[in-house]
Amino acid sequence: MPQRQSAVPKHKTGSPAVPAAVGSAGATMLKDNSGTGKVFRNASWLIACRIVQALLSFVIGTLTARYLGPSGYGVIDYANAIVSFMVPVVQLGIRSTLVHEIISAPEREGQVLGTSLCMSAGASLLGIAGVAAFAGIANRGEKETVIVCVLYSISLLFQATEMLQYWFQAKLMSKYVAVTSLIAYAAVSAYRSFLLITGKNVYWFALSQALDLMLISVCLYFLYRRLSGQRLSVSMPLAGAILRRSRYYILSGIMVTFFSLTDRVMITLLLGKEANGFYSAAVTCADISRFVFAAIVDSARPAVLEAKKADSPDYGLRICRLYSVIVYLALAQGLVLTVGAPLIVRILYGTAYGTAVPTLRIIGWNTLFAYAGSVRNIWILAEQKQQLLWKINLAGAVLNIAANSLLIPLIGIEGAAVASVGAQALVNVALCFALPTLRPVGKMLLQGINPCRLRRLWSR
Repeated sequence: MPQRQSAVPKHKTGSPAVPAAVGSAGATMLKDNSGTGKVFRNASWLIACRIVQALLSFVIGTLTARYLGPSGYGVIDYANAIVSFMVPVVQLGIRSTLVHEIISAPEREGQVLGTSLCMSAGASLLGIAGVAAFAGIANRGEKETVIVCVLYSISLLFQATEMLQYWFQAKLMSKYVAVTSLIAYAAVSAYRSFLLITGKNVYWFALSQALDLMLISVCLYFLYRRLSGQRLSVSMPLAGAILRRSRYYILSGIMVTFFSLTDRVMITLLLGKEANGFYSAAVTCADISRFVFAAIVDSARPAVLEAKKADSPDYGLRICRLYSVIVYLALAQGLVLTVGAPLIVRILYGTAYGTAVPTLRIIGWNTLFAYAGSVRNIWILAEQKQQLLWKINLAGAVLNIAANSLLIPLIGIEGAAVASVGAQALVNVALCFALPTLRPVGKMLLQGINPCRLRRLWSR
């Protein structure tokens, strides 16, 4: 499922001095090693709140999966996959460059944000229509599936407005995003608990996704109004400029979605909703701690971009350190999921989902390669090599679709897991050594994970 990322000095809420203080944070970080500490203090807010959110998510999610059963759970996950295909189009590649845009031109951040939100909101309406059209054609005659997909697609509108979170990331104020997301998720968890208690059907659960994102978007908007000295505004010339810079990420995002979610669509179409329910349970178990990886990468991105902008000698060091943290944490997680798969599935989903155990043992390694790719993408953005992304991800998408087409009929949902992990490994790691343009970041990867250099890497 999707991936993403960022870092701030203490301030009084609502103080007029906040923008100036925040703007100086990046420069302060470059002067000494305290930058790393600020990045991880910022990440700690995300991690702490997301731990609570993850607990809520698994309690409500597993109860929902048990209540709906593999078939109902499978159709919800299928709708999620279909809607996710539209997210890169709705976001127009802007989210991948928004932090960079704000850091590069802090004096017009209100115009950058307002223009980006307006563009994405308009695209989201087309996205909702696209989901309805696809579901109506691909699932003709399956009324429940079509309605669930349409209801779930309403979340696209709030996927666009949720991009306000990237202003907080750029300013190293991720604690506001973390706390807001936690409060919103707690409210939606209470709502989903009500649905379970009252025995509502699958349509209500599909609609709850939009409610979650709507609450986050509204809260972030009012926080932005309070903390920022600039009002949101729209500029058509700026819209064109942003679109020219982000256009590489649109196709790239579509390709990423293809090789990360094609498996769920193909499983549903080839094997049925129940099989997708088992596969989704395995993927959800594998994602148990992904919020930790997302928080670390989110917090590190502004520090790396600031270092590049200032031509700091710490630029390469920060990427190496980020690789080190991500890879070693992912290896530990992969081992735990491989050994503990039967117990994890039984505790979270019950014996009815036992079919998911072999799949979890494979898909559990996906995090390693997926977040190695997130680190590489920060380097690509810093080096302004975005034109590479669509080619890289096209290769991954083609490989994943071909592998899924071959392996799903042969070995079922385990084949989809093998295809997914293989595509991520090729695109996010192997190509860093195969393509000359990416070899500098491949070198950083090797330096970051070299066990003989870890002490030296972190003592500098």
